[in-house]
Amino acid sequence: MSELLGSLKQRSSVFISLFKRSPALLVGVALFSLLLFLAIFEPIIDQYRLEGHKATELGYFVKFLPPSLKHPLGTDQFGRDVLGLHLIGLKFSLIIGVFAGGIATLISVCIAIIAGYRGGITDTILNGITNSILVIPSLPVLMVVAYYTRLNLIGMCLTLAAFSWPWSTRIIRSQVLTLKQRSYIELARVSGLNDFEIMFTEILPNLIPYIIIGFATSVTGAIFAETGLRILGIGPARVLSLGLLIQQALQYGLLTQKRYLEVTSLTLFLIIIFVSLNLINKGMDEVFNPKLKKVTGQ
Repeated sequence: MSELLGSLKQRSSVFISLFKRSPALLVGVALFSLLLFLAIFEPIIDQYRLEGHKATELGYFVKFLPPSLKHPLGTDQFGRDVLGLHLIGLKFSLIIGVFAGGIATLISVCIAIIAGYRGGITDTILNGITNSILVIPSLPVLMVVAYYTRLNLIGMCLTLAAFSWPWSTRIIRSQVLTLKQRSYIELARVSGLNDFEIMFTEILPNLIPYIIIGFATSVTGAIFAETGLRILGIGPARVLSLGLLIQQALQYGLLTQKRYLEVTSLTLFLIIIFVSLNLINKGMDEVFNPKLKKVTGQ
């Protein structure tokens, strides 16, 4: 028990040290944690607020109710609680972003480590594939794939991930090229470790800051790409994401009806997602990028 408490205390002190060195990281993590909390506990929150009813139920509440304590954003033309719908949209947007970003990050880490460490023809081929996908205009391709295939939630995540990994791959690969020249890597070779052990036990732990940055960037890109597709009316109709809610708001003419609060709140959720993830990226740069540290005054 004492060892466990000591380990937890040591880890907490590390996080506290990171947050002290970068207030941007603290704010970004706090904002994103709040969004995750709302998304994860959306069923409980809505069940408590709506007296056991789901936010997607039609006609249970009076139509076009103004904002109140029970309905902070009012109700829509179908008698649905607007805040509940937005929380559901936030949940599915984050699910898409996190899963697509996670898959893209996994692909980028594997390709970057193998290409950067092995070098030679392996690096040439993998780097060529990465650069080729990087220059492909992804949005038109995503539009065609999403339009001509019946994508479900998993299909949307895989489609977005297929075009989200090259940028992170280039960043991580450049770090691998630097790390493999370090003396501890040569010591690992002399100690008898094989290439797989060196890549994933010696090099990979030192890439964690860059992996986090790549993951945050991939999540942001996936969410905004999915939002753009849904606004255009492309994607799984049963996945009630923020993008689909914005598309429905435009379709039903909420702006012309002067129901600005519904549209503004959707936009605000996307802005908070974007700001929180970019603050996390900025904070990680401040902590782990020597060029941004103010020790040398550069």
